[in-house]
Amino acid sequence: MKKLTFILSIFIAILVVSCNEESDDIQDSVKDQIEENVQSSSWRITKYIDSGDDETHHYTGYNFEFAVNNLITASNGVNSYSGTWSITGSNSNDDSQDNLDFNIFFTTPSDFEELSDDWDIISQSSQKIELIDISGGNGGTDYLTFEKN
Repeated sequence: MKKLTFILSIFIAILVVSCNEESDDIQDSVKDQIEENVQSSSWRITKYIDSGDDETHHYTGYNFEFAVNNLITASNGVNSYSGTWSITGSNSNDDSQDNLDFNIFFTTPSDFEELSDDWDIISQSSQKIELIDISGGNGGTDYLTFEKN
């Protein structure tokens, strides 16, 4: 009986490790696809809802370029702002898109600082990326949507 229990324990451990590796492979594949999509063209913000307030107008006319070196540039022909972006694994198990976060960071101006966050991915395609963030501070929910130009 001890031998059978030992063999079952080893089998379960191998199965768990195998499933985790498969999950990591799927997550890496989704991450690679999203990165490829955003780097393929310029994007515009078609929705930014900040705790129930529609603030999309702050980004009208801006095109966003997601560079391979994790730099993001927003420009409207007159003004240009630079920041960073990345896609990383999330620390929680309840996020969408296999626990990936779409991270954006701008230091200026204040309207662009509002975009700085580790966004959860609601949905993504080659034409559109929908993001959500639930604030830890005030509990408000923010929505951000990029669409390909």
